[in-house]
Amino acid sequence: MIHIRRARPQDANGMGLAHVAAWRSAYAGILPEGYLANLSALREAASYQRGIAGRQNGHAAFVAVVGEEDMPEGTRAPTRTPPGGLVVGFVTGGRSRRPEIAEAEVETLYLLDDWRERGIGRRLMRAMAAHLHALHCRNAFVWVLADNPSRWFYERLGGRIVAQGEVEVAGLSITQQALLWDPVESLLAATAGTSSPG
Repeated sequence: MIHIRRARPQDANGMGLAHVAAWRSAYAGILPEGYLANLSALREAASYQRGIAGRQNGHAAFVAVVGEEDMPEGTRAPTRTPPGGLVVGFVTGGRSRRPEIAEAEVETLYLLDDWRERGIGRRLMRAMAAHLHALHCRNAFVWVLADNPSRWFYERLGGRIVAQGEVEVAGLSITQQALLWDPVESLLAATAGTSSPG
């Protein structure tokens, strides 16, 4: 069974691994191969660990975890599953860094390829939407690279494009789009029927 719960400091290593794997999958052909090859799971893990511990500005992280017994054949980890379960996806967010767009922001949502198309992304987004609603944020947005093939996921959840900008990644200027849910309850409604975090 896949469990959605609040991230703990010991989840940071799994989050770093999932971050790097998701970038290498989603951004192949969009970002330079050398840049993707040099991404550091340890560096990302350190950043997530600081975020989990700090919880500044309403920041929260939720993870999707599975035990070894829950893994489909062919996806079993070669080493023992970490205590608390293997992180197969996660979401982070909090109060917005761009309040002129919305009061809250979904900062990241990453899933390992083997765990896509199982409703995990919707469940993680529901956990984050509930958190942002509890913070009394009226609306929320997410930045997505315009060429990211997963942009449709946010659109299917009712996110609508309200802004566009450029972000520098690996020395390249990449177009990104902001998708908005206003009110934030519309994201809760779009993910209704998915399990709440445990």
